[in-house]
Amino acid sequence: MPRELLILRHAKSDWHSNATSDFDRPLAKRGKTDAPKVGAWLYREGLVPDVVVSSPAERARQTASKVCKCLDIKKKQIMWDAAIYEADVPTLLQVLARCPDQATLVLLIGHNPGLEQLLLHLVGEDLEFPEDGKLLPTATVARLEMPELWDELPSGSGQLMSITRPRRLKS
Repeated sequence: MPRELLILRHAKSDWHSNATSDFDRPLAKRGKTDAPKVGAWLYREGLVPDVVVSSPAERARQTASKVCKCLDIKKKQIMWDAAIYEADVPTLLQVLARCPDQATLVLLIGHNPGLEQLLLHLVGEDLEFPEDGKLLPTATVARLEMPELWDELPSGSGQLMSITRPRRLKS
């Protein structure tokens, strides 16, 4: 059975919050609307992951919680991995390598620039950029077909199936 990876950048964060650090920055109003919209879309598409791995940064944590609520996945089932915060490609590949072998659909929730760099690594450098130059704006999901093993993901090993932005989704 083919494996799939869903790469989800956290929803829009609130740059004007009283958070004491970048790690603690929460979602903005738009982020609180977009995250469940993405979760509902994943559910309608039948894309309910076997494994959800998320950055524990507040904006990613809130995104994961809102998305998973729509997917009937309990918060305690989410794997919080601090390595995702400010991660580079090798670190994100290590995170994916820790996914169980039996997981056929994994949802990875994190941050740019790491997630965009991971997408480029997995799909290859010839990926076409949108007009605005952003592969993964906030709350955007990239869906990739993946090879059999989570711990063997060389450059170009994934095949992009779609990139879905929240503004294109129905509420």
